[in-house]
Amino acid sequence: MELAERRRALGYSQEELAELLGVDRTTVGRWERGKVVPQPLQRRALAATLEVSLHELGILLTPPRVAGQETTGHKFSAPPSTGEPNDMIRREFLRVLTVSGALTALPVEEADALAEGVRRGMPADFARMNSHLWQVYRLARSKGSVYPVIRDQLTTLNDALADSHGDARPLLSAAADLFQLAGEVAFDGNRYTDAAASYSLAASVSKDAEAYDLWACALVRHAYVDMSEQRYHQAAQMLGAAERLAGRGDSDLSTRHWVASVQAEAYAGLGDLDACERAMDRAENVRDLPVDSVRGGWLRFDGARLAEERGSRYVRLGRLDLAENALKDALEQTALAYGQSYRRRGAVLTDLAAIGAKRRNAEQVVAYGREAIDLARSSGSGYVARRLRALCDEFGPLSRDHRVAELGAEIATLNTPRREG
Repeated sequence: MELAERRRALGYSQEELAELLGVDRTTVGRWERGKVVPQPLQRRALAATLEVSLHELGILLTPPRVAGQETTGHKFSAPPSTGEPNDMIRREFLRVLTVSGALTALPVEEADALAEGVRRGMPADFARMNSHLWQVYRLARSKGSVYPVIRDQLTTLNDALADSHGDARPLLSAAADLFQLAGEVAFDGNRYTDAAASYSLAASVSKDAEAYDLWACALVRHAYVDMSEQRYHQAAQMLGAAERLAGRGDSDLSTRHWVASVQAEAYAGLGDLDACERAMDRAENVRDLPVDSVRGGWLRFDGARLAEERGSRYVRLGRLDLAENALKDALEQTALAYGQSYRRRGAVLTDLAAIGAKRRNAEQVVAYGREAIDLARSSGSGYVARRLRALCDEFGPLSRDHRVAELGAEIATLNTPRREG
């Protein structure tokens, strides 16, 4: 069956998939042979783990002799490579998803226990703790250092969900918030499969919570995974869905402006300058919102990064003079913002080095590139290291310059997590 092909494409053995779902290996084998079908709650968890929709899972579970021609032409893009999944956090995610799915099916009259929890401030406490974790993540030099705290918070949230009944939307929103933060940690560490799974779960739980802004932000983050693999058409489609969701959300929040900003990046990847600039102009309107329009956690877009984002997109589009002016402004801002943002500053420096490479200016490449390497080493950021490795592809004839060659050798030795598909 196609279910087995999808499992193998993501790098799972039957034993590994069974462990993630909390079932026996023989159960997975029976699913794949078409002997039995997963139960409703198992289907949701299975779809999330395989990174497909419930509709797509139904196609995967359909034996070829029944599906006939209906299954032809239905393709799933498999990641080019896989890394070891973080089993513990995946299991916690799937526990929350299973529990939350059961909670949303309960009738309203069984809401007494959760209502008492709300009166005690439990959901609000989770929201405040999540907000604090986002702050810690933002300030941390090494993003991965936040992971153990996220795991502990997720375990505590699991216990609260398991003890609650009825309208679980406040706790579901807290769970979706936490999934997005875990996805950010995975993405920074180049664990793309884990990041995509986290964002998919965040979107699913946000939908159950009817939290449209939170849902839209999960799709935006998922689009970044696509763009990291240069799948710009897929990212643009994902962002179109996010734009529609943001339109149903809170107009006082900056969600729709963040969507527009990331749409500009997708358009730049597609080489569409006009669409990119229109999207950036929409993003600039964030400055007209009230000061409290930014939540500071899962929604952090306040326009402070627009200069570096515009510069990065101009680099991709080949508008080097426009890019350099914007990036130099951004470099001054990142030196002041939040004390020192290693990840942001490293990305700006790498873009400025890329401009030097396109201009065949070895001095500019080396000056900005070395500073970016220092930041990558100080922070352990896989994101900055990934950007630097992409910079090497721009060297071209400059690779014959011994200074540039030495820079490339240093980039190759950066000790960062292995990239995952």
